[in-house]
Amino acid sequence: MRLLSCRYGRDNAALGRTYARADAPGGRAADAKRFSALIKALMGREPKVYRMKDGKIKIECYEGHLEGFMRYTELADVVAGWLEEMGRRLAL
Repeated sequence: MRLLSCRYGRDNAALGRTYARADAPGGRAADAKRFSALIKALMGREPKVYRMKDGKIKIECYEGHLEGFMRYTELADVVAGWLEEMGRRLAL
């Protein structure tokens, strides 16, 4: 899945959106269910899930979700630094 971002509404609020994949194991419905469960486990709130007329399933994450993702991005940078530091120590 690829999370797309945009702005919406009068207040120009942040929105992240993705679509469930048809070629995922179990199809679109199973893909949307897995992704929603992951978001709920990480952020504590489920994203909005919409079934489109053309059969696609759209999943939307709002500002609170997106801020939560940023915390994991910061953590990933710290972990990458630790791994790099440990790699140098192990090479000595």
